[in-house]
Amino acid sequence: MIKFLLMVNKQGQTRLSKYYEKVDIGKRPALEADVVKGCLSRKKEQCSFVEYKDFKLVYRQYAALFIVVGISDTENELSIYELVHNFVEVLDKYFGHVIMFNLDKVHIILDEMIQNGHIVETNRNRILAPLLALDKMAEAH
Repeated sequence: MIKFLLMVNKQGQTRLSKYYEKVDIGKRPALEADVVKGCLSRKKEQCSFVEYKDFKLVYRQYAALFIVVGISDTENELSIYELVHNFVEVLDKYFGHVIMFNLDKVHIILDEMIQNGHIVETNRNRILAPLLALDKMAEAH
């Protein structure tokens, strides 16, 4: 199960966080700081899968952006690694490049891909269909 997804810049600032498992709001900043510090301090040659407390971290770097996913021990790391890449490709297809504006739309994309901590959709066209429909409605007004 996916516990959370973070998008973080190279300075370690969280740009987007999405939690699928309850984490007290007061404990999130410390968790995010610890997770980000652990991933950003790793060398590029090192594996993108990290054991962390009672779960695993899967992360990928895209230019100055890191995407970190916390998963349960039973989740397949490679499928999550590919999910992250697919997520970035969907963002690229919709925005033209991965940008950190319109976070509401990024959340919509995530909600189409992941529900209750489980991957529900990977097809880019189906993921983007609701957003494109919203865009068409907005243009009509």
